[in-house]
Amino acid sequence: MTEPSLGAPVPLTAAVPASCDVLVVGGGINGVGIARDLAGRGLKVVLCEQDDLAHHTSSSSTKLIHGGLRYLEYYEFSLVRKSLAERELLLKSAPHIMWPLRFVMPHDPSMRPVWMVRIGLFLYDHLAKREWLPASRTLDLRTHPVGAPLKPRYTRGFEYSDGWVDDARLVVLGAVDAAAHGATILTRCRCERAERTPAGWRATLQPLGGAPVALQARAIVNAGGPWTGEFLRARAGVKSARALRLVKGSHIVVKKMFDHDHAYIFQNPDKRIIFAIPYEGDFTLIGTTDVEVEAGAPDSARVEDNEVDYLCEQASRYFARPVLPADVVWRYSGVRPLLDDESGDASAVTRDYLLEFDDGPPAVAGALDRGPLLSVWGGKITTFRKLAEEAADLLVQRLGEHRPAWTESAMFPGGDLSAWIGAAQRPDTDIRRFNAVLADRHPQLPASMRERWARCYGGRVALLLQAGDLGAEVAPGLFEAELDYLYQHEWARCAEDVLWRRTKLGLHLDAPSRARVADWWLVRHPEVRHIVAREAVCN
Repeated sequence: MTEPSLGAPVPLTAAVPASCDVLVVGGGINGVGIARDLAGRGLKVVLCEQDDLAHHTSSSSTKLIHGGLRYLEYYEFSLVRKSLAERELLLKSAPHIMWPLRFVMPHDPSMRPVWMVRIGLFLYDHLAKREWLPASRTLDLRTHPVGAPLKPRYTRGFEYSDGWVDDARLVVLGAVDAAAHGATILTRCRCERAERTPAGWRATLQPLGGAPVALQARAIVNAGGPWTGEFLRARAGVKSARALRLVKGSHIVVKKMFDHDHAYIFQNPDKRIIFAIPYEGDFTLIGTTDVEVEAGAPDSARVEDNEVDYLCEQASRYFARPVLPADVVWRYSGVRPLLDDESGDASAVTRDYLLEFDDGPPAVAGALDRGPLLSVWGGKITTFRKLAEEAADLLVQRLGEHRPAWTESAMFPGGDLSAWIGAAQRPDTDIRRFNAVLADRHPQLPASMRERWARCYGGRVALLLQAGDLGAEVAPGLFEAELDYLYQHEWARCAEDVLWRRTKLGLHLDAPSRARVADWWLVRHPEVRHIVAREAVCN
């Protein structure tokens, strides 16, 4: 087996080039996806993110790769078709951090009639090609194991396919891939100002704890998520008629409610739906809410007690064992930047996206390479690759380049398992084969840690093992070798980055163990003290 190369470590403050082709502002899924696509086409790309990668919305999703069954009720056929077409493609590209998941919808006659559900599932099965995901079917919940956790009154259910994704790791691995193709990734670096010049844009970047840096860019991508409008108005001096609806989606995590590997989709009396998903082995993830964010900074949104009550109440309508607020072991919330389509109900706002160019004043609007600015409005995690491809197509055209698309068949870092298991077969079976080979070749690894590493790092697990010595065990199942790897190659700079974004070990560790991880950063990397201090204030 050929061991992959570690590559160059990621410096605390990466050297900012004097110029680039494209500056991408925003280190969420859309910004990273665009940076990856452009860098793979040979453009010189710089990405800056004011916090950590996936710090906000992109680590706070329901973590689904799905077409969006409920969007059919709003006649969003184009969005559902586009999402379904991406579903299997994404699952193949990263079998370690994404996998297929069967969803069960218990039928409640007071919600939607059987004929309506069946029509919806028929469309869901056939709007886009499926190569290996199984079709929907009807279940007898009185005899099928998925009926056991539910109240006896639910006797019929419907089962269909979608997928699950570790959203934060998807963003980080996209950044790893972008950097491997030559992009410069700057975390905790804010774009304070962007001004048009005859050669494009002059941007002022402000690294946390450092001096401002000037950067000349031919074009800018505004992928700020909830901050997209604010960046245009306050930092780029550009007016736009577009607007975002900021909708908060809150989630709760409880001890696991069931032992099988299916997820549930529950219909609520308010016509919304919530999911109950197996999570991190020992837990169940329940979400989400749709709450309009009227005022305040997007990063100040928190899960309110009434949202917890709502999720517990709706889940308890279905589960035989009630879900109580006291059962919640973790809660998180993300602000979704949805394209404002003037829907009255926040749940009905489109999850589609819009790419909008500002080519500058009329005097230069007809010329190539005179400061195009592309803003990303809306979007969802399932369509990020397609969004990035469309954005890159538009940008290379605006810049007078001829660079073909490439990501449709590309694997994410760690997704190519062929060096371990030979030719790929199916994503769900490939990862099981990989875990078995990893266990055979490295029996010294504790089983729980080995399975977590297989899921987090895939084929890149060899990079963590090549030194031979794992170092001290800082917390149960977390060794210095992994922390050093995350610092050197995945831009982790504090305990929060590791425990809640690069991994979800924060759920499994007690408070003293989490504190030891935080202390390790201060002892091993005193240069990150200013980052640790800022995280403590923000949290």
